[in-house]
Amino acid sequence: MIIDYTEGYAYLQTRPESDGEEPLPRLVNRRTLGYNLSLLLVLLRKRLVEFETAGAEGKLVLSRDQIVEMLRLFLTESTNEARVVDQADTTIRRAADLGFLRQLRGRSDQWEVRRILKAYVDAQTLSDFAGKLAEYAGTAPGEGRPDE
Repeated sequence: MIIDYTEGYAYLQTRPESDGEEPLPRLVNRRTLGYNLSLLLVLLRKRLVEFETAGAEGKLVLSRDQIVEMLRLFLTESTNEARVVDQADTTIRRAADLGFLRQLRGRSDQWEVRRILKAYVDAQTLSDFAGKLAEYAGTAPGEGRPDE
């Protein structure tokens, strides 16, 4: 069990295999995250870093429109605005189902970014993904653009 008292969360991590030991059974199934969800988690983690760097106290709360706007830059270009928003809403719901976002009570368009995201998307992953996004930004539209 990994406990982070300063951030206020805990999670279970599988113990690394040792020579001669049988591997322990997995407590939770691994899931492959799609492009949109991975992108959202990295973008939220980046916003969380910016929030903390600015010295802000409390919780990072973003509106649905702010999250959609963050995603819009990286989603497939479409003339159908409603489709883009629906795709972003689906991604937001998936992130909430995994526990990385929490909808504020009484505010259907306000989302709290949960600090457990820091354990899932570490600094190395953030750096690696930023490099891939820079690479991706250099390709022409339609050339190797990953879609979910």
